Amino acid sequence: MVRQTLVRQTDAAGGRVAEGDRDRPTRTSNGSVVGNGTPLSLWDHHPGMSDRTAAVTRETAETDIEVTLDVDGDGDATVDTGVGFFDHMLHSFARHGLFDLTVRCDGDLEIDDHHTVEDVAITLGTAFDEALGERRAIERFADRKVPLDEAVAEVVVDVSGRPLFEFDGAFSQDRVGEMTSHMAGHFFRSLAMNAGLTLHASVTGENAHHEIEALFKGVARALDDATRVDERRSDVASTKGQL
Repeated sequence: MVRQTLVRQTDAAGGRVAEGDRDRPTRTSNGSVVGNGTPLSLWDHHPGMSDRTAAVTRETAETDIEVTLDVDGDGDATVDTGVGFFDHMLHSFARHGLFDLTVRCDGDLEIDDHHTVEDVAITLGTAFDEALGERRAIERFADRKVPLDEAVAEVVVDVSGRPLFEFDGAFSQDRVGEMTSHMAGHFFRSLAMNAGLTLHASVTGENAHHEIEALFKGVARALDDATRVDERRSDVASTKGQL
């Protein structure tokens, strides 16, 4: 049985927040931006705007996970999954995406790393989905090409609400520390499925550490770009009227 708890506070332009414009900031000295860095023109479109945040807990017989996410953060992260290299990748993901992230996972590492990596991805993807809400005014599309020494990762993302993951590449070594290299691709598949992303990624290289880290950095940078708010928009970037 899976027990999952969501705590919503979103919008910037995710929707869903009200409660008396809970965190509506004040005008700065030059009159151009609000206290949380969001342009005032966007506040005019979305008067109920607040931070795009989410807190998700997920408990199964295999893992017990808590994730908090601030899409518009500073890149601060506190991570403890029990898998050192995976922790390193999540720190890198937060830093390069400028996401404030906390992840705590108590998993069945006596078996292997599979359930821990997969279930953290599921929980993090759910947090992104909740934090982005109705996805109003986001850029939606982005692509990044990120090198790390000999390795190069290419990422294309559409925050579409239609989950799909395509990966082209292979990892040069089977493991990096305590993390199975194959699980890097599985992480991004699970993230895409639960965050509602169309995500295409590829990597080349000679060192699995570099290959995986380039992927985490590339996805983080692309997600940062795609989830940025376009102040010219007051609705979603879709002719359907929803994402």
